[in-house]
Amino acid sequence: MIKKNIMKKNILLTTLFALIAFGTALAQGSIEVTVKNIKEAKGSIRVGLYNQDEDFLKKAIDGKVVKATGTEVTVVFENLIAGEYAVSIIHDENDNGELDSNFMGIPKEGFAFGNNAAGMFGPPDFKQAKMKVESEPVKQAITLIYM
Repeated sequence: MIKKNIMKKNILLTTLFALIAFGTALAQGSIEVTVKNIKEAKGSIRVGLYNQDEDFLKKAIDGKVVKATGTEVTVVFENLIAGEYAVSIIHDENDNGELDSNFMGIPKEGFAFGNNAAGMFGPPDFKQAKMKVESEPVKQAITLIYM
């Protein structure tokens, strides 16, 4: 009888710890990005969300497109599983879905990255632009750069 009670307690404790660990792994958070320094209220602001280094600037896991209506806009990514995420932003002034550049590859439209990260001769890497998401909302003010 005593052995059965101890066994039941062990099973209950194990189940409880498993539920706590599972709940922690599925903790959901959000990222709120305020895009500042929008040069003109025309076109769209495109924000891409990435969660892996190898996919950064290649394959977004989510994206938001909002009209450029003033000097700043805010986008929110919700229900994110705890982890590391990075964002890239472009001001698609002519709404063609891409960052236009001149013949030398220099962007003709505004752009920015998470943490206001900047690369030396090109975009920053995932490590520079990433932010850690847990259960508390992450808020970033990111300033567009125009060349």
